Amino acid sequence: MADKELKALHQGLINTVNRGDYASASKGLSGLKIALLQRNALIPSPTIPPATLLIARDILEIGALTSIHQTDDAAFSRYYSQLQPFYEDPRLSTPKTASANRSKITGLHLLLLLSRNDIADFHTTLENLEAPEDDPFIKHPIMLERWLMEGSYDKVWNATKSSQVPSEEYAHFSQVLVGTIRNEIASCWEKAYASLPISNAKNLIFLDSEGAVIQFAKEKRWEVKDGRIYFPVEETEKEVLASGTIIENSIGYAHELETIV
Repeated sequence: MADKELKALHQGLINTVNRGDYASASKGLSGLKIALLQRNALIPSPTIPPATLLIARDILEIGALTSIHQTDDAAFSRYYSQLQPFYEDPRLSTPKTASANRSKITGLHLLLLLSRNDIADFHTTLENLEAPEDDPFIKHPIMLERWLMEGSYDKVWNATKSSQVPSEEYAHFSQVLVGTIRNEIASCWEKAYASLPISNAKNLIFLDSEGAVIQFAKEKRWEVKDGRIYFPVEETEKEVLASGTIIENSIGYAHELETIV
């Protein structure tokens, strides 16, 4: 059995997380990882009792989820990497010892890869999973990736709302993903148009108000004047949104989004 000190520290961490005190949990994790290191339990080995490894895995999983609540994507990636040997250990993969959080953490990793536009690693991770679409935690990022490839940004936006995500941790990366999409659309605007009405832009980049659009435009160093956004002028000629076909398409798209948002 795992020693009493480690079990007590582990239970204290669980209690802290259950209170929603992720700042204290983050601090406590440092001491717990030192305790695991002293027991050579940060990496599974045949000499470590399975009971100790189960506690070590749970501590690392709590660390991964805590890092998301602390908006520390780099820490989450480190915990994800540290967990892989535990997930592959046969002693920790039986019906009694399998992790209940593995698919959630794997799905969060997939969502992080999507938010970074790392499609190659996204598909590499999927290839190593069994029946991924049968798991709601894995299916969610799979569907988001499909809609992104289709350009169905409205479906992505709808799926990233808090009521649609599989768990509260997914909401963090979902918002990062929406930010990535927003910047991709903005980059296309700069290449395609000379200007754009603020009223249309609000819906097209999933912002709640025209004031939010103006703030976004300022961050992009775009000029805002007379109800329009003006993009930096390139040497090559740009199409102006005021042309008939583009206006019809943009307004139609905006109206469709209004029914969604």
